[in-house]
Amino acid sequence: MENQQVALVTGTSSGFGLLTSIALAKAGYLVIATMRDLNRSGQLMTMAKELGVYEKIQVHQLDVTSEDSIHQIKNLVNSIGQIDVLVNNAGYAGAGFVEEIPITEYRKQFETNVFGVISVTQAILPIMRTRGRGKIINVSSISGRISFPGLSPYTSSKHALEGWSESLRIELKAFGIDVVLVEPGSYQTNIWTSGKKVTEKSRSTKSPYFQTMVKIEDHLNKNMKNYGDPNEVANLIVTIARKNKTKLRYPVGKSVGVTMFLKNLLPWSVWEKLVLKQLK
Repeated sequence: MENQQVALVTGTSSGFGLLTSIALAKAGYLVIATMRDLNRSGQLMTMAKELGVYEKIQVHQLDVTSEDSIHQIKNLVNSIGQIDVLVNNAGYAGAGFVEEIPITEYRKQFETNVFGVISVTQAILPIMRTRGRGKIINVSSISGRISFPGLSPYTSSKHALEGWSESLRIELKAFGIDVVLVEPGSYQTNIWTSGKKVTEKSRSTKSPYFQTMVKIEDHLNKNMKNYGDPNEVANLIVTIARKNKTKLRYPVGKSVGVTMFLKNLLPWSVWEKLVLKQLK
């Protein structure tokens, strides 16, 4: 297996995870494609057959919030004997307004987007460290650098992922393991449709925030036609996987660089006005 590079990708039933699995397989990797519900593997495997990479993708069940499920993946990895690239992609977007979001929903968001990433990484790290090489690519978001109203569960989870990844990168440098953050802007994936979970109260017409919620969703829907091709993110992940030297952060997407530059440059009072203007 030493001549065959192996990648493990989480959340591969759709979106970035699915496309990254295909792109890595096309680049010659053996891909361990994991997902919570194996009944949703059809799209991935149909595309893999069409593109001639079916033999390079192995689908396995993994719920990143389940210790038993992670333990099974750890046993699988140990039997293979190597993982060269880990792509932590599994996640969803929790939404609503802070006053109305039960603390249980925040915990669920962090269980998947933060603690799930930590747990999977802890399972894979011993093999990478023993072999003295590897790449851990964490799929974050522009929301990990810039917070937006109505998305506090998601943005706070991605901010946590960013801080954790900074610490991890420094810890692992001496062991030949790179930790990288990919920070997509808005792309045509299901995270803002079926993947977005708005708390029940904020959807109610009785909510004091209802009109603001409508404006935010209208803003997202209006701009959806301008969202980028998610293959751009998948191809970037493959490029990073093959690099000898990496940076910590790779922002990607239309206007992402400009938006981050303005956020860092402008005084908060000016930035706040710009954001509020979008909600009028």
